[in-house]
Amino acid sequence: MVSVEIYEQQIDDHLAMIEKCRNLLPLVGDLIDACNKAFREGNKVMLCGNGGSAADSQHIATELTVRFEVERKGLPAIALTTDTSALTAAGNDFGFERIFSRQVEALGRSGDILIGLTTSGTSPNIMAAFDEAGQGEIATWCLTGRDGGISGAHSDHQIIVPSNNTARIQEAHIMIGHMLCHGIDHGH
Repeated sequence: MVSVEIYEQQIDDHLAMIEKCRNLLPLVGDLIDACNKAFREGNKVMLCGNGGSAADSQHIATELTVRFEVERKGLPAIALTTDTSALTAAGNDFGFERIFSRQVEALGRSGDILIGLTTSGTSPNIMAAFDEAGQGEIATWCLTGRDGGISGAHSDHQIIVPSNNTARIQEAHIMIGHMLCHGIDHGH
Protein backbone atom coordinates (compact mmCIF):
# COMPACT_ATOMS: atom_id res chain seq x y z
CA MET A 1 0.00 0.00 0.00
CA VAL A 2 1.20 3.50 -0.87
CA SER A 3 2.17 5.72 2.05
CA VAL A 4 -0.04 8.81 1.99
CA GLU A 5 2.46 10.71 4.11
CA ILE A 6 4.90 10.91 1.20
CA TYR A 7 2.31 12.69 -0.91
CA GLU A 8 1.18 14.90 1.93
CA GLN A 9 4.79 16.11 2.14
CA GLN A 10 4.77 16.85 -1.60
CA ILE A 11 1.63 18.94 -1.15
CA ASP A 12 3.23 20.76 1.79
CA ASP A 13 6.39 21.41 -0.28
CA HIS A 14 4.26 22.66 -3.19
CA LEU A 15 2.25 25.02 -0.99
CA ALA A 16 5.37 26.41 0.70
CA MET A 17 7.01 27.09 -2.65
CA ILE A 18 3.85 28.66 -4.11
CA GLU A 19 3.60 30.94 -1.08
CA LYS A 20 7.18 32.13 -1.75
CA CYS A 21 6.12 32.94 -5.32
CA ARG A 22 4.08 35.90 -4.04
CA ASN A 23 7.35 37.84 -4.22
CA LEU A 24 7.40 37.22 -7.98
CA LEU A 25 4.06 38.94 -8.65
CA PRO A 26 5.55 42.33 -9.64
CA LEU A 27 7.70 40.57 -12.26
CA VAL A 28 4.74 38.53 -13.47
CA GLY A 29 2.81 41.81 -13.80
CA ASP A 30 5.65 43.24 -15.88
CA LEU A 31 5.53 40.17 -18.15
CA ILE A 32 1.76 40.53 -18.55
CA ASP A 33 2.17 44.24 -19.42
CA ALA A 34 4.92 43.46 -21.94
CA CYS A 35 2.85 40.76 -23.67
CA ASN A 36 -0.28 42.92 -23.74
CA LYS A 37 1.74 45.74 -25.32
CA ALA A 38 3.26 43.37 -27.89
CA PHE A 39 -0.16 42.02 -28.87
CA ARG A 40 -1.68 45.53 -29.08
CA GLU A 41 1.15 46.55 -31.44
CA GLY A 42 0.60 43.53 -33.71
CA ASN A 43 3.56 41.52 -32.46
CA LYS A 44 3.76 37.92 -31.27
CA VAL A 45 4.94 35.88 -28.31
CA MET A 46 7.26 32.93 -28.91
CA LEU A 47 7.90 30.29 -26.25
CA CYS A 48 10.43 27.49 -25.93
CA GLY A 49 11.66 24.90 -23.46
CA ASN A 50 12.97 21.34 -23.24
CA GLY A 51 11.18 18.24 -21.93
CA GLY A 52 8.42 19.18 -19.51
CA SER A 53 9.17 22.85 -20.19
CA ALA A 54 8.53 22.20 -23.90
CA ALA A 55 5.10 20.88 -22.99
CA ASP A 56 4.49 23.92 -20.77
CA SER A 57 5.51 26.21 -23.66
CA GLN A 58 2.97 24.51 -25.90
CA HIS A 59 0.31 24.71 -23.18
CA ILE A 60 0.76 28.46 -22.70
CA ALA A 61 0.92 29.18 -26.44
CA THR A 62 -2.30 27.24 -26.96
CA GLU A 63 -4.11 29.14 -24.21
CA LEU A 64 -3.18 32.35 -26.03
CA THR A 65 -3.98 31.29 -29.59
CA VAL A 66 -7.22 29.45 -28.80
CA ARG A 67 -8.58 30.77 -25.50
CA PHE A 68 -8.05 30.61 -21.77
CA GLU A 69 -10.99 31.83 -19.66
CA VAL A 70 -12.92 34.19 -21.91
CA GLU A 71 -13.94 34.32 -25.55
CA ARG A 72 -11.62 36.72 -27.35
CA LYS A 73 -9.75 37.02 -30.60
CA GLY A 74 -6.95 34.48 -31.02
CA LEU A 75 -3.54 35.90 -30.27
CA PRO A 76 -0.28 35.31 -32.19
CA ALA A 77 1.67 33.00 -29.90
CA ILE A 78 3.85 30.13 -31.03
CA ALA A 79 5.68 27.37 -29.22
CA LEU A 80 8.99 26.83 -30.99
CA THR A 81 8.89 23.24 -29.73
CA THR A 82 6.16 21.97 -32.04
CA ASP A 83 7.54 21.88 -35.57
CA THR A 84 9.37 18.55 -35.71
CA SER A 85 10.69 19.24 -39.21
CA ALA A 86 12.26 22.54 -38.12
CA LEU A 87 13.60 21.00 -34.90
CA THR A 88 15.17 18.00 -36.59
CA ALA A 89 16.54 19.95 -39.55
CA ALA A 90 18.11 22.61 -37.31
CA GLY A 91 19.42 19.92 -34.96
CA ASN A 92 20.91 17.95 -37.83
CA ASP A 93 22.32 20.88 -39.79
CA PHE A 94 23.40 23.24 -36.98
CA GLY A 95 23.33 21.21 -33.74
CA PHE A 96 20.83 20.88 -30.90
CA GLU A 97 21.94 24.19 -29.41
CA ARG A 98 20.46 26.05 -32.40
CA ILE A 99 17.03 24.38 -32.66
CA PHE A 100 15.30 27.45 -31.20
CA SER A 101 17.68 30.24 -32.26
CA ARG A 102 17.27 29.35 -35.92
CA GLN A 103 13.49 29.67 -35.56
CA VAL A 104 13.85 32.99 -33.70
CA GLU A 105 16.04 34.20 -36.57
CA ALA A 106 13.40 33.16 -39.12
CA LEU A 107 10.20 34.10 -37.30
CA GLY A 108 11.12 36.83 -34.82
CA ARG A 109 10.57 40.50 -35.50
CA SER A 110 11.38 43.65 -33.56
CA GLY A 111 8.73 44.09 -30.86
CA ASP A 112 8.09 40.37 -30.38
CA ILE A 113 8.66 38.61 -27.07
CA LEU A 114 10.52 35.36 -26.45
CA ILE A 115 9.74 33.44 -23.27
CA GLY A 116 12.15 30.63 -22.48
CA LEU A 117 11.37 28.06 -19.80
CA THR A 118 14.36 26.33 -18.22
CA THR A 119 14.29 25.01 -14.68
CA SER A 120 18.08 25.28 -14.37
CA GLY A 121 18.61 28.52 -16.26
CA THR A 122 21.46 26.86 -18.16
CA SER A 123 19.89 25.16 -21.21
CA PRO A 124 22.27 25.96 -24.09
CA ASN A 125 19.52 26.03 -26.73
CA ILE A 126 17.42 28.47 -24.68
CA MET A 127 20.44 30.73 -24.08
CA ALA A 128 21.24 30.66 -27.82
CA ALA A 129 17.62 31.63 -28.59
CA PHE A 130 17.89 34.56 -26.15
CA ASP A 131 21.14 35.65 -27.77
CA GLU A 132 19.56 35.53 -31.24
CA ALA A 133 16.53 37.47 -30.00
CA GLY A 134 18.80 40.15 -28.57
CA GLN A 135 20.15 40.85 -32.05
CA GLY A 136 16.67 41.67 -33.34
CA GLU A 137 15.16 43.83 -30.59
CA ILE A 138 13.03 40.97 -29.30
CA ALA A 139 12.44 41.20 -25.54
CA THR A 140 13.47 38.05 -23.69
CA TRP A 141 11.99 36.60 -20.52
CA CYS A 142 13.34 33.54 -18.73
CA LEU A 143 11.13 31.49 -16.43
CA THR A 144 13.62 29.55 -14.36
CA GLY A 145 14.40 28.30 -10.87
CA ARG A 146 17.29 27.48 -8.56
CA ASP A 147 19.72 30.43 -8.66
CA GLY A 148 18.74 31.46 -12.21
CA GLY A 149 21.80 29.80 -13.72
CA ILE A 150 23.40 31.78 -16.51
CA SER A 151 20.09 33.13 -17.83
CA GLY A 152 20.75 36.62 -16.47
CA ALA A 153 23.64 37.01 -18.90
CA HIS A 154 21.47 36.00 -21.86
CA SER A 155 17.94 37.32 -21.20
CA ASP A 156 16.48 40.73 -20.45
CA HIS A 157 14.30 39.53 -17.57
CA GLN A 158 14.24 36.51 -15.26
CA ILE A 159 11.44 35.19 -13.13
CA ILE A 160 13.29 32.85 -10.78
CA VAL A 161 11.09 30.40 -8.88
CA PRO A 162 12.49 30.01 -5.35
CA SER A 163 13.07 26.26 -5.45
CA ASN A 164 15.76 23.73 -6.31
CA ASN A 165 13.24 20.98 -7.07
CA THR A 166 12.48 20.56 -10.78
CA ALA A 167 8.88 19.43 -10.22
CA ARG A 168 8.13 22.39 -7.94
CA ILE A 169 9.72 24.81 -10.42
CA GLN A 170 7.61 23.41 -13.27
CA GLU A 171 4.47 23.65 -11.14
CA ALA A 172 5.21 27.32 -10.56
CA HIS A 173 5.96 27.91 -14.24
CA ILE A 174 2.55 26.66 -15.30
CA MET A 175 0.92 28.78 -12.57
CA ILE A 176 2.80 31.83 -13.88
CA GLY A 177 1.72 30.88 -17.41
CA HIS A 178 -1.89 30.77 -16.28
CA MET A 179 -1.49 34.16 -14.57
CA LEU A 180 -0.11 35.50 -17.85
CA CYS A 181 -3.10 34.15 -19.78
CA HIS A 182 -5.54 35.51 -17.18
CA GLY A 183 -3.91 38.94 -17.32
CA ILE A 184 -4.11 38.98 -21.11
CA ASP A 185 -7.70 37.72 -21.14
CA HIS A 186 -8.75 40.48 -18.77
CA GLY A 187 -6.48 43.24 -20.10
CA HIS A 188 -4.55 43.68 -16.87
